[in-house]
Amino acid sequence: MDFPNIFKGDYRLLCIPPLLLILISFYFIPHIQMGVDFQGGTLVTLTLKGAVDAPQLKSELASEGLQADVDVVQTTSGYQAEIEVPQSPKLVEADQLKSDFNALVPDVSFLEVESLQNSSNTTQYLAEDAKLQNISDQMFAIAGMSRSDFNITGTIDEQKAFTTAYNKVYSDYATSVSGPIDKYVQYSSMSIQTVSPTLSTEFIGQAISVVIASALLSIVFVFVFFRDPFPAAAVLCGAFSDVTIAMGAMGLFGIQFTLPSFAALLMLIGFSLDTDVLLTMRILKRKGDPREKAYGAMKTGLTMSLTAIVAFITLFVLAILTNIPTYYEISAVALAGLVGDMFATWGIDAVLLLWHVEKLNAAEKEVV
Repeated sequence: MDFPNIFKGDYRLLCIPPLLLILISFYFIPHIQMGVDFQGGTLVTLTLKGAVDAPQLKSELASEGLQADVDVVQTTSGYQAEIEVPQSPKLVEADQLKSDFNALVPDVSFLEVESLQNSSNTTQYLAEDAKLQNISDQMFAIAGMSRSDFNITGTIDEQKAFTTAYNKVYSDYATSVSGPIDKYVQYSSMSIQTVSPTLSTEFIGQAISVVIASALLSIVFVFVFFRDPFPAAAVLCGAFSDVTIAMGAMGLFGIQFTLPSFAALLMLIGFSLDTDVLLTMRILKRKGDPREKAYGAMKTGLTMSLTAIVAFITLFVLAILTNIPTYYEISAVALAGLVGDMFATWGIDAVLLLWHVEKLNAAEKEVV
């Protein structure tokens, strides 16, 4: 496939379009909505027996005290509804109390045994046990229970009572979600995905760690391979540009930040590394005019990108026809990132590397 040689003339102007895309992306990135995976909450997916008016259903659920976002779509197999319920403050508080309780239980259990063997430890045990009971009482209050509902004579009984109350909080929450839905919606099947506050926080922490690790490994790989910090910086710039443009598209088109969309962002880092290494290899390792080498790399790289774009367009169409959110999120983010990669690789990375190589060549000529 033949492409025009865009590196003839003042190739530095090529950086303008990708830089504009990045600036626009910065505006839309704050508008990205966090999905259930990272925000926590409950996502209820229903296969409906008939058409349902989404705004009306949302209003009906709100009248029952259930604040939720409702989306109804028609698929090849019928109508489907997605009801997303935000994180419950009670669940957030219950999870925090559970964490505090579990952190304190081992010490209280140990002190309880010690106090039975040596009365000098009784004072300390009673002080720590009072803290544990205070945490339990807060959980009982959230669950609508009281200490008198249980026969608590020691730490083991305290743990059992606490677990019962914690489970009731989640059971009551599930009932508060399913009850209004059952009242107003006729459906043939239901699937429920619930992510607790603790798990969503863990997802966010792991996501940040993975992004940092992948970026650092990419830089180290390129630096070791080419023994030059400039290509490593260019690779980091390319990966940053791809992810930034893709996230800007997520904010613009309302694609939620979920585990599938996050996986697509990581995939873009790998794809960016492929095209950047291809470009760097051609320019730094091969002989000849740098601009012609960059042009040759661009023809190969664009062919790779267009092939990947066609593949993800197919997945995107399949996602629209089947209304599978995972397919939609992966394909939409990948398409945005691949388009951004074409601008970033050949409009930023290639410009930086050409400028770097031509500057080195000019310096060598002056020395000679």
